[in-house]
Amino acid sequence: MTDRVVTVSAVVLRDVDGRVLTARKNGSELFMFPGGKLDPGETFAEAAVREAHEELGVEIDLAALTPLGRFDAAAANEEGFTVVAEVFEHPLVGDPVASAEIAELAWVDPADDSRTDIAPLLRDAVFPVLSRR
Repeated sequence: MTDRVVTVSAVVLRDVDGRVLTARKNGSELFMFPGGKLDPGETFAEAAVREAHEELGVEIDLAALTPLGRFDAAAANEEGFTVVAEVFEHPLVGDPVASAEIAELAWVDPADDSRTDIAPLLRDAVFPVLSRR
């Protein structure tokens, strides 16, 4: 791995059909999980809660987060960087809407490998794990 690393927290929310919620940020063509970089002094779980509120307008419960794992891949929006993500699962709550820097939301079947607009972290690292669950 390179020293050019972006460390983030991300959250997986699933609908009743098993699809996962993805978000496309303004200025990006790729969909990724809601989440982002940690604020100073923040844990990965706390960042997931904050980012879900900022990006989706939903209140997720810190105690209801389930760690899925730590994953890495080529960063979607920072060429030459690797993204390392601590990913959590949380039951779907509320009615997520694109907020803050989010341009668009999409529900995606993690087993559908035909989409070309999915960030490498999801496509290559997390979706294979989710597809087996």
